[in-house]
Amino acid sequence: MIDRLVSSDDTYSVAELEIREDNVFFIDGCLTAAGLVENIAQTCAAGIGYRFLDKGLAVKVGVIGAVNNLNVLRLPRKGETITTTVKFMEEVFQMTLFDAVIKCGEEELARGTIKTALSDNTANN
Repeated sequence: MIDRLVSSDDTYSVAELEIREDNVFFIDGCLTAAGLVENIAQTCAAGIGYRFLDKGLAVKVGVIGAVNNLNVLRLPRKGETITTTVKFMEEVFQMTLFDAVIKCGEEELARGTIKTALSDNTANN
């Protein structure tokens, strides 16, 4: 649900996705709100995975714990490229809270918070 991780550090991760018809969340010419949530989750996962790999650690499997205050202003259309920025807010045990913003160019499309949880299982690299 992301085409590329643009940047990632200890505070922010940024990813891009081009909206295509073959996306499982593409309906009636747009990426659905569920697709936006999955895009946010995958941006979080890519950033966390990048940090694990950068430290020489195995990447752990993560899941969405909760999505709160998701405000979708507009769904992205076929051919548009969205940029998703997630900001690390806090971590308690293996739960991490992120603020997320999705934009198309300078236009804000969606904003919300997401909690992700890491399992003890490692991902296949």
